[in-house]
Amino acid sequence: MKKKLISVLLACTMAFAMVACGSSADEPAAPAETEAEAPAEEAEAPAEEAEAPAEEAEAPSADYSEIKVGMVTDVGGVNDGSFNQSSWEGLQRAADELGIQVQYLESKTDADYKANLETFIDEEYDLIISVGFQLADATKAAAEANPDQKFAIIDDSSIELPNVTCLMFKQAQASYLVGYVAGLTTESNKVGFVLGMGTPVMHEFGYGYCAGVLDANPDATVLQQNANSFADTAGGKSAATTMITDGADVIFHAAGGTGLGVIEGCKEKGKWAIGVDSDQSSLAPENILTSAMKRVDNASFEAAKAVCEGTLQSGIITYDLAAGGVDIAPTTTNLSDDVIKAVEEVKAKIISGEIVVPETQADFEAAHGDAYELD
Repeated sequence: MKKKLISVLLACTMAFAMVACGSSADEPAAPAETEAEAPAEEAEAPAEEAEAPAEEAEAPSADYSEIKVGMVTDVGGVNDGSFNQSSWEGLQRAADELGIQVQYLESKTDADYKANLETFIDEEYDLIISVGFQLADATKAAAEANPDQKFAIIDDSSIELPNVTCLMFKQAQASYLVGYVAGLTTESNKVGFVLGMGTPVMHEFGYGYCAGVLDANPDATVLQQNANSFADTAGGKSAATTMITDGADVIFHAAGGTGLGVIEGCKEKGKWAIGVDSDQSSLAPENILTSAMKRVDNASFEAAKAVCEGTLQSGIITYDLAAGGVDIAPTTTNLSDDVIKAVEEVKAKIISGEIVVPETQADFEAAHGDAYELD
């Protein structure tokens, strides 16, 4: 009698356990059947769920709040609407997404480069980013004097030191694309190009642009001027006005802050301007045809992230069209469907290697003669 009573109690206990653990008001039957049919599998599941919190506790999200990244602008300033501004936008993104501390120092003259770099060194920043080849000498000297300090420099590949990362771009590819757009868009068969300064890196903009114009429109003429400054807005406007007077109806600038004057001149005269480094369409929505983009923002963000993760390497990192490091701007409001289609076809040919964009004077002249006049 006692054994029979125990059996009944056990049966009731098991039934109660199945109802309590395996069913709900919404699904009264299915979970109970599953547990009854596969008790072994269900026995393992709680063990796995119990381990998950332990794994999360062992590997918490990284805290980068103590990491400091500083940026030194060239004389164009942080609001140049071009690569200084784009670099800073990349660091602001790093602050938001990675939780790091970021700061910039503006250089009003070349003499400020050394002092600004030293300020960040003294404040023990984990990475200092120099924006532009004009800071090359000052950055090299600072890196040699402070071998434990990490530096990155945009648009210069001349510094070969173990604590310097050179962030380079295939700007000729982006310039070729906007040149192709200019060649297809011009109605006067005259377009313009304003250069900020005559250096090998900056001439790549010119070689690419002129090659793109002439490949799209062999009858076109490219008017050219070297402004010899990245911070002369008035000079940029004057250059654009002169070119427009001479018949240009599309003008591309690779001139930093000077290029803001080019855009202003085109806006006043009702002509097309082509921006550089970032999408500059917001500066003159009805007059910016497109922009040759260098994703400097991505480069500065990735350098900051690499410092956080301890993976930043010295040497040269190059961003090209295939990797999304250069391109035309995503704003295509002022481009016709035919032009957009033609540009997409050209992009594919550049990526495949069918079109090789010239980056040197020799390569340009081999294809187009002496059409490029700046030095």
